[in-house]
Amino acid sequence: MTVRRGDKLHISIQEHMAINVCPGPIRPIQQISDYFPRYTPWPERTPSPTGNPHNLSPLVISPGGAQTTDDSADVDNYDSDDSTALGTLEFDLLYEPEQCRLQCCILRAKGLKPMDFNGLADPYVKIHLLPGACKANKLKTRIVRNSLNPTWNESLTYCGITQEDMGKKILRISVCDEDKLSHNEFIGETRVPLRRLKPGERKHFNLCLERQIPLASPSSMTAALRGISCYLKELERCQEWELEERGRIFLALTYNTERGGLVVGIMRCAHLAAMDVNGFSDPYVKTYLKPDVEKKSKHKTVVKKKTLNPEFNEEFFYNISQLELQKRSLEVTVWDYDLGKSNDFIGGVTFGMSSKGECLKQWMDCLSSPNKRTEQWHTLTNELPGSTYAD
Repeated sequence: MTVRRGDKLHISIQEHMAINVCPGPIRPIQQISDYFPRYTPWPERTPSPTGNPHNLSPLVISPGGAQTTDDSADVDNYDSDDSTALGTLEFDLLYEPEQCRLQCCILRAKGLKPMDFNGLADPYVKIHLLPGACKANKLKTRIVRNSLNPTWNESLTYCGITQEDMGKKILRISVCDEDKLSHNEFIGETRVPLRRLKPGERKHFNLCLERQIPLASPSSMTAALRGISCYLKELERCQEWELEERGRIFLALTYNTERGGLVVGIMRCAHLAAMDVNGFSDPYVKTYLKPDVEKKSKHKTVVKKKTLNPEFNEEFFYNISQLELQKRSLEVTVWDYDLGKSNDFIGGVTFGMSSKGECLKQWMDCLSSPNKRTEQWHTLTNELPGSTYAD
């Protein structure tokens, strides 16, 4: 093609991109196995499909140790092994059945995954019991700044843990990284079924942290399976909502034959759900002896300000015969006091012949053993009795 003087040379984009791109014949890229003769799939003297790798010498260890074929080259790479990628956590657990108390001593963590730009993390540990409302029973340690091997040596205690809880509850222990500019980041977790603990015996754990279990991918399921999966998830959420735990309450019941009535002792509550924006509640307790159409059986404790573990130590008396008491039911509810608006319901329990579990057991012990004081921890649920109201 001839170009006259003064004419502009037009070059297509295809021709422009092809200039000086292919200076010679394209050679195949050497495979990684070419550098390791012991892994070559062809005979020693047969040329490989990609050239002549046998003329290549294996990697040589330099005096500075910069390159090596040893397997320990990636020991500091936290993504090289899933079982130790997130670090390990060391802690002790002790269950004291007489006090209904579970002690969790968080000792230390090692080799945590770096979460910050400086290659470190600001880790802390939070624990809660499953199943149950996470916010109601969550406990956490202090934050250790700029460390991948933090030491806490902190003791976190759950009160009101019964033998029944020990058989069905699971302790979830999570390690997180605090981030002041955004949400805190999850590092890893471990879960311990409480049935593994022996009453009164301290047990030591040193476990690898694990990632949260991912849900099944919707793309890997058929339409029918996706529909069933969504239905089961919604059903599970509904069941969890119905059985949501809002804390614990410690009650004492006594039928006093001398006074001719029922003595109800409101001792304390533990790990109540936070109902206010400050992360606390202003709890108080109400009791009713049902049926009570005119609501004359109401008793109410004082309000404890800004606490999730209030101590009341108050007693209420109901003048009623033992025979009539068998036809009644006792409702105990916990409320959060709000000035100038409706009070928030936290949780409640009901004692009567139609109750179940620990509530029925304590009620039967009270009726069958007059003048004997029975004390028991109970789980508060979010089920609001039909005739209960806040006042």
